Amino acid sequence: MRPERYLLVWSLVLVLLLAGCAGKQPKDGPPRSGSIMPRDLPEDPVPRKEPKSRYGNGPFYEVHGNRYEVMGSSYGYQERGVASWYGNKFHGRQTSSHERYDMYALTAAHKALPLPTYVRVKNLRNHKSVIVRVNDRGPFVANRIIDLSYSAALRLDMIRQGTSLVEVTAISFDEPPPPVARAPTEVKPEETKAIVPEKTEAVIYVQVGAFGDAENASRRFALLRSSGVGNAFVLEDNSQSPALYRVRIGPIVDVVQYDSLVARLQNLGISETHLVTE
Repeated sequence: MRPERYLLVWSLVLVLLLAGCAGKQPKDGPPRSGSIMPRDLPEDPVPRKEPKSRYGNGPFYEVHGNRYEVMGSSYGYQERGVASWYGNKFHGRQTSSHERYDMYALTAAHKALPLPTYVRVKNLRNHKSVIVRVNDRGPFVANRIIDLSYSAALRLDMIRQGTSLVEVTAISFDEPPPPVARAPTEVKPEETKAIVPEKTEAVIYVQVGAFGDAENASRRFALLRSSGVGNAFVLEDNSQSPALYRVRIGPIVDVVQYDSLVARLQNLGISETHLVTE
């Protein structure tokens, strides 16, 4: 073979090899050296007041052409939705706060909370909870509210599923807003009941409206039924006066069902939804 042809062949081989390597993106997952056992998991971090990070605190930022607004305060924040987790693909990389991501630490990513913020994340399915320190931005995937570290996901027993329905509550050290003056109410001792947390698996529903007018609730219910949503119902809540008529769908068994339902509701023009448990 002539030298110039030899060089040409090897150049083509090298190009193909490089293209093949470039096309193989590393997949995320648990530690490559093997999973750590629950007994090796870290304890909850102790929440404390910290100065805001110099990085990642907005007030605005853009990712993939979408603009996100950073919250000025974490006070009173609570949200229910879908949690995901991230692992070895990002281990050691720089987070939005310019700290290094450690998948063995109890941390998380959130699109809007100030960095850092401590939050309690509760798995609505099994009642397990964990405190994490939010030091990163994300997850930038539709219908996801928080991205947990590998260890945090292990604590919530959601590694295998990859996602879970959760409740996220900020442990805030921010000053509360000025109180709104209200008339004092008397609480009788016999009306006070101790709340005992349930240890059984929770039943989860999606609430798509709470109406003071029964006819409005009936119209929302009729829209759902005519669109093929067969597990919708109206719950008359007499704990308030006047009564509220809550339109709910469920039970919801997993995140796949929840994602599909949210997309279906958005097509119907219903964007305000809430996860509720019983």
